[in-house]
Amino acid sequence: MTDTWQPTDPGVLRLPSGRLVRGRGLRHPLAEGAPTPSYALYLLGHQPPPAAWEFRWIRWPDFRLPADRADARSALAEAWRRSAAERVEIACGGGRGRTGTALACLAVLDGVPAEEAVDFVRRHYDRRAVETPWQKRYVMRFPG
Repeated sequence: MTDTWQPTDPGVLRLPSGRLVRGRGLRHPLAEGAPTPSYALYLLGHQPPPAAWEFRWIRWPDFRLPADRADARSALAEAWRRSAAERVEIACGGGRGRTGTALACLAVLDGVPAEEAVDFVRRHYDRRAVETPWQKRYVMRFPG
């Protein structure tokens, strides 16, 4: 039995395998009654506040790349695995740059060629996702 997102939930990206992952900006609070994640990956330059659900934090300053790339790879792989049966949320401050980059990396893990992953996320999540050239290069070099 799975407990994943609905494809119509705001911010939800459907990966080619059918897995559903929600991207979100933490500066935008959840709407009243909105579904909550069962697991979240927070991409911030500072430790996030406590949450009512399980989460993992990657130190990832705004407009930059993860401070520890091996830890980021491990966290993204865990988020991808868990998305098969859980409501996984990927979130940063605004929900575009770091979140889009992480979602593109999940798309690579899901089988999207690295050179197509940014376009995939821009088409299916947010047309302004992955904000900097170095974030795009990070996705291009992300091991699938």
